[in-house]
Amino acid sequence: MQVTWVEHAEYDESQVHQLYRPLISSGMGFGAQRWIATLQRQCECLAILMSSNVPSRDHTAITTSGRRSMLKLAQRMTGNFCAGVCASTVHKWNKLNAGNVDEDVRVMTRKSVDDPGEPPGIVLSAATSVWLPVSPQRLFDFLRNERLRSEWDILSNGGPMQEMAHIAKGQDHGNCVSLLRASAMNASQSSMLILQETCIDAAGSLVVYAPVDTPAMHVVMNGGDSAYVALLPSGFAIVPDGPQDDQWRPNYS
Repeated sequence: MQVTWVEHAEYDESQVHQLYRPLISSGMGFGAQRWIATLQRQCECLAILMSSNVPSRDHTAITTSGRRSMLKLAQRMTGNFCAGVCASTVHKWNKLNAGNVDEDVRVMTRKSVDDPGEPPGIVLSAATSVWLPVSPQRLFDFLRNERLRSEWDILSNGGPMQEMAHIAKGQDHGNCVSLLRASAMNASQSSMLILQETCIDAAGSLVVYAPVDTPAMHVVMNGGDSAYVALLPSGFAIVPDGPQDDQWRPNYS
């Protein structure tokens, strides 16, 4: 069976940030390569979600239903992250104009009321874009490495994190959901748990994470409802800066 998909996108190039113009003009921004790569990754994920045996490696007793609950929680976390960065119309965001904020940083706020999936109050979203002189793969590997977490994440308490659970979401080992534990700052303090999802395909990659309540996470790992776990995610979206070499191009053979 052959499927033909035609996608049209119209945009004002003058409104596109300079960092993203090579990506858009190369076709990777809105082109079919991006959609096909994303669809392939999502199909692999759905196949695992529907499977009776969810592959994982962990040091905790997580049931099969618990792994599914963790995957659903991670899916909601990543969705909320993308909705905040992209100013999704699902929520009403208000742009915050502050004189002491750099013009390349976008800050928005909204109210969270009666949503069991996030803490009540004012939700703040801050986003910016930077160019780094390293390959997307190298940056992705650095950010998802729990042993190097202390080099950029204040939640690590200045030390390496331990991966307590690892659930694969696709053929690439970079597509997974992990449960990380940060070292306690002192003997009387309990260690912090962080839920993390990493995704990678030919169009780019994501590293999204959020601190999670330990008792609530234990409920999820036993197959409990993840809809009531409050999350405020942070993360990184990594995209190539234009036409890439073969390792970043999807294989259509």
